[in-house]
Amino acid sequence: MIEENSGLHAEAAGTEWSYAPAPESLKVEIAEKYGLFINGRFVAPKSHKYFPTINPASEETLSQIAEAGGRDVEAAVAAAKAAQPAWARLKPTERAKFLFRIARRIQERTNELAVLETMDNGKPIAESRNVDLPLVAQHFFYHAGWCDKLKYAFPGRDPKPLGVCGQIIPWNFPLLMMAWKLAPALACGNTCVIKPAETTSLTALRLAEIFREIDLPPGVVNIVTGAGATGQMIVRHKAVNKIAFTGSTEVGKQIAAACADTDKRLTLELGGKSPHIIFENAALDQAIEGAITGIYFNQGHVCCAGSRLLVQESILDEVVSRLRERIKSLRMGDPLDKNTDVGAINSAEQLATVRYYIESGLEEGASIINSSDEPLPERGYWCRPCFFTDVQPSQLIAREEIFGPVLAVMSFRTPEEAISKANNTPYGLAAGIWTDKGSKMFEMAKRLKAGVVWCNGYNLFDPASPFGGYKESGFGREGGLQGLSAYVRM
Repeated sequence: MIEENSGLHAEAAGTEWSYAPAPESLKVEIAEKYGLFINGRFVAPKSHKYFPTINPASEETLSQIAEAGGRDVEAAVAAAKAAQPAWARLKPTERAKFLFRIARRIQERTNELAVLETMDNGKPIAESRNVDLPLVAQHFFYHAGWCDKLKYAFPGRDPKPLGVCGQIIPWNFPLLMMAWKLAPALACGNTCVIKPAETTSLTALRLAEIFREIDLPPGVVNIVTGAGATGQMIVRHKAVNKIAFTGSTEVGKQIAAACADTDKRLTLELGGKSPHIIFENAALDQAIEGAITGIYFNQGHVCCAGSRLLVQESILDEVVSRLRERIKSLRMGDPLDKNTDVGAINSAEQLATVRYYIESGLEEGASIINSSDEPLPERGYWCRPCFFTDVQPSQLIAREEIFGPVLAVMSFRTPEEAISKANNTPYGLAAGIWTDKGSKMFEMAKRLKAGVVWCNGYNLFDPASPFGGYKESGFGREGGLQGLSAYVRM
């Protein structure tokens, strides 16, 4: 028997269930205005400019963020350059202690950081707290262990730090992408100038508070906030020895061109149009759960999320039927509610892009299945999760990165056709294979042109495992020994 106040209730027929609201109770303090973090201190921008950061679920202004100009970038790079020799000479076990302290403080402040990430980014608190923050801490723990073992990592060589690293962070995983870049750079003896995305700067600035708490030497990490122009200044600065960028393919090409006639090291993690491939002998319940992540994790937050679903023709109708039922069970709403599956799109600009692709799919003849027909909130940037059937490989929704909760479903008959369709893209970031045949799994994985291939699973990350893409998804790796090698000169 269900108590009236239990938070669960059944409809008259006893077949429909709903969740009671479960809002996050932790209140996080956000300052009215944030400066830049340069040489171990928060300073006002010399540009005297600020811009608002918006809560995408409510369109409320959370804070005013400093917009770094040329003199600010110059000061940040100068601080990093001055601090680098002493940081590189520091005993490796001492460097490891700093990374370990950062990881521990992140663990201790996980709830605070997760709430702040969700408010600034729009992703559900369950994702921020249960996925992002544990991985952030793991990356610092993992790379703390490498600080005094670099000569063992690269036997027969004498690895040296590169110098000053410019790191440009996207808005989809603001804190996690920062950890991916920052932890290996610091472990190898480099110093950093970081530019977070203009729409999601708050957790980077909160991490700067942690750097001060653990007494990280001034200038080792500097954070300059701003838009694309700020990033361009970092990329073009002559004293910056390495650029690491995660973001759009278009901007990545511009950065590659800017670095082409210099001796800067460069790693790029760019766009994706990743395929799920479901064979008729797959465990369908498991495969559907993997495919559904391509919808709600791709609400604008995961560039490697599977946005193309390739289904063997013999099971297409069954998969579509199951997918229709599963998508209707997704809970969309307040990102700070612990029961929410799908939060808000990060910005008005990104929402407009997603809507453009949905309209193009309809215009080109594909059929859409939405999660529900309930009205969306009046304020905030919301998009119903959906998937398209009757999709042709030539259509925009099957070719271009959408970065929204939209899945394109297509069929195939043979493994050869599946490989052909999966590789028919300028991208090559990730892929997923679903089958109970091990030989088929490994044969398909060998022939897929993707940097990461998950087998009977998806979106599984580990700091010891390298991540990166091919073709227009970029080059270089982050994580593991391969990611570590990007921050040393040998």
